[in-house]
Amino acid sequence: MGKILKVDLTAGTLRSEPLQEEVAKKYLGGKGYAVYLLYKYLKEYEAKGILPADIDPLGPENVLIFATGPGTGVPGFPCSGRYHAMALRSPLTGSVGSANSGGEWGAFLKFSGYDMIVIEGAAEDPVYLSIIDGSAELRSAKDLWGKNVFDTCRILAKRVGGKNVSVACIGPAGENLVNMACIMNDEHRAAGRTGLGAVMGSKRLKAIVVSGEKEVPVANPEEFKEISKRCLENMRKNRVTGEGLPMYGTSILINIINTAGALPYKNWQSGVNPNADKISGETLAATYLIRRRACWGCTIGCGRVTRVPSGPFQILESEGPEYESIWALGSATGVNELDAIVKANHYCDEFGMDPISLGSTIAAAMELNERGYVPKEDLQGLDLRFGNAAALVEAVWRTAYKVGFGKYLALGSKKLCEIYGHPELSMSVKGLEMPAYDPRAVKGIGLEYATANRGGCHVTGYTISTEILGIPEKIDPLTPEGKAKWVKIFQDFTCVVNSTVNCLFATFALGVKDYAELLSAVTGWSLSENDILKIGERIYNLERVILNRLGFDGKDDILPGRLLKEPMPEGPAKGHIVELEKMKEEYYRLRGWVNGVPTAEKLKELEIEL
Repeated sequence: MGKILKVDLTAGTLRSEPLQEEVAKKYLGGKGYAVYLLYKYLKEYEAKGILPADIDPLGPENVLIFATGPGTGVPGFPCSGRYHAMALRSPLTGSVGSANSGGEWGAFLKFSGYDMIVIEGAAEDPVYLSIIDGSAELRSAKDLWGKNVFDTCRILAKRVGGKNVSVACIGPAGENLVNMACIMNDEHRAAGRTGLGAVMGSKRLKAIVVSGEKEVPVANPEEFKEISKRCLENMRKNRVTGEGLPMYGTSILINIINTAGALPYKNWQSGVNPNADKISGETLAATYLIRRRACWGCTIGCGRVTRVPSGPFQILESEGPEYESIWALGSATGVNELDAIVKANHYCDEFGMDPISLGSTIAAAMELNERGYVPKEDLQGLDLRFGNAAALVEAVWRTAYKVGFGKYLALGSKKLCEIYGHPELSMSVKGLEMPAYDPRAVKGIGLEYATANRGGCHVTGYTISTEILGIPEKIDPLTPEGKAKWVKIFQDFTCVVNSTVNCLFATFALGVKDYAELLSAVTGWSLSENDILKIGERIYNLERVILNRLGFDGKDDILPGRLLKEPMPEGPAKGHIVELEKMKEEYYRLRGWVNGVPTAEKLKELEIEL
């Protein structure tokens, strides 16, 4: 669309700036362009004498960016309804904040006339940002402050009316500065990780509503039409994007990962959950599933619309839970009641919280409590023990409002476990809770967790694709050999996907060549496969430079001691630990890094100017 909206909440001003094509050619859009802008802000702050470590994640100096890419909102571009959100610092980790969401909001932002929104400063009173057909303004949100996600989305959608209306907002968790608060859009879609909802809350920005009917330009429409047709057909024929995900959603992975001995159970004490089938995607489909739901421009439709018709965890209509939510709220906490997991996940959406970090934090609290490390008076009647479904659901709302023990859970597992003197029980990397794959059984994902720039993240470089699903080829999950190469490839390619911006699930069927052709047709640039991977590598390295400026290096590319020292007690990976240092040494060599820091030679090779 060629425009970036800059919003200064402190001054209450808005201005439009042109998208720079020379920057887009090097960083595409989405995450890549946002990383470029964040680094520019960091340099500007340093020039003013503000050190990176002095930037408060919940202070006005933190910058929040919403970014689409060249593929977002293009009809026929596979799964192109997403946006990427970033902040200079995450309140959960202190590192770069980074999150990604589907739904309709990303596409509709482009239809409203803008590619990106950059939020600076903080408002004195609650506001929301309205962008309607290219016209942007700040409006009072005093009447919305305190409302949940669902009410906020519905009120603003009705207020705006018209076509292509979508709302991104925060719920009570974001307002209350819960460290794992999400930015929610379209009621149930979430830019979920690293606590960006708390950043939004600290700026007293309640919501951004977008609407418009502008068309996204395509440089070579006839060429694009042919490439798109082929790609969409490949997705339809693919066993994951054409069969598994449409039928069972992401939760089809519960039984698959448990069979591999990699489904973390009871705060990662094991990788085998004996009751996994009770909370599987197959069981969800047979019990509480109403229908599936797709994001804008998606042919997969992995979203689950669900209902618990009766009982103590009754909910008449919700969306989800996904694989990660079922694991975090279920397997990680030892809860086997699927209806309770559906209810807890619904509360996460209603209040605006990341279920991965929240479930993992509750699981850590359960282990702390069962080991006798938490004084009874701190719990204020909350019976936090593994398998207690009622306590799980109760803990969700207590966290959102920081009520009782909820004020400790709201900090995230790292800070929670530090408070009670046992940081080793936090299953996190760089402060971000790890997702649902135990790397003692899947070695490559362990290296990914350790080296992912935003912390314990699986979707920065999803090696599960090759280690478990056999895409693009099957490799042995239990060996550390060769994993460094795959982690680097997945990380670089994922940067391209998050900068395009479209859904990572498309890559189960589409490869680098497909992206080179799609992006060339859309932009009019001539992009080869090598160009694509170099762009991804450039983005990943510049993001790492920001991390280094914030004080992170090789010492932080580490896994929890449990995974490095405690052999897996059972299952296919019994006796295994993660041989991280061996993999990391090779990874640094392939990256051109020394102790987690890119060398001057590598930055020059990638044309990154510091």
